[in-house]
Amino acid sequence: MADTKVIFVAFAIEDSKIRDMIKGQSLHTNSPFEYIDMSVKEAYDDEWKKKVRTRILRSNGVLAIVSKNSLTSSGQKWEIQCAKEEGRPVRGIWGYTDDRTNVAGVSTMVWTWPNIANWIDGL
Repeated sequence: MADTKVIFVAFAIEDSKIRDMIKGQSLHTNSPFEYIDMSVKEAYDDEWKKKVRTRILRSNGVLAIVSKNSLTSSGQKWEIQCAKEEGRPVRGIWGYTDDRTNVAGVSTMVWTWPNIANWIDGL
């Protein structure tokens, strides 16, 4: 692995356990990425959007945890749209082995650490 990359993780709040697993991986000393968590439980107001946009701008890419919950998550949809507006690469990973939901405009891969590492290395 080369330099550490900054990765913004977009997820539906219902998938926070999957987010926690990715967070745990990022804490390993040899992890190829730094993790940014902007999860909130309150409304997505203008101040939240401003903070998210700033963090997406300083990231190398956005990793979206894709599940059936993604289809109804207004926060995750906004994060993905923001990343696209700012020209940041977006890649999805399926959060569950039995859920292959597709999110329009997001190329999604099977969640394996090699898949994630290869994507990050390519950023």
